[in-house]
Amino acid sequence: MPELKRLHAGHAPAVLAFELANRAYFAGSISDRGDDFFNRFTDRYNALLAEQEAGGCAFYALIAEDGSVLGRFNLYDLENGTARLGYRVAEQAAGRGLATTTVRELCRTAPATHGLRTLRAATSHDNVASRRVLTKAGFVPVGPATPADLGGKSGTWYQRDLPLAARVP
Repeated sequence: MPELKRLHAGHAPAVLAFELANRAYFAGSISDRGDDFFNRFTDRYNALLAEQEAGGCAFYALIAEDGSVLGRFNLYDLENGTARLGYRVAEQAAGRGLATTTVRELCRTAPATHGLRTLRAATSHDNVASRRVLTKAGFVPVGPATPADLGGKSGTWYQRDLPLAARVP
């Protein structure tokens, strides 16, 4: 079974391999990261880890049993109990329910782990798979997403209110 793990320095080679192997696939539904992302991957990856350490974001990788990355699931702009959710799943893993299962898992753990009460996610109108994941994971449409929100595409913002974190006695 794949396992959702908090991103750390040791994941860098597998994350880079994931991004490179799926670059063309991702570009079909979300904006391409661009050559600069790959040329400066180590610097950018280290900056992500520093941002995570500072508490503004939380980055996760869905790790297969062989150590490869099957998906990335990111919580951005953690502030006042709210965060933005972004995710991408490898082409080889698409259509198997992994994205939906993992988003649901984040929705279950985010209140206790990150103090979140609300998650928001934007997806383009033409990204049917992402809209389906969000809907199955309990998100509801809350308004339009502009091209500035989605790397040049129009779409919809979705939101899910999260259950209160259980109190630890």
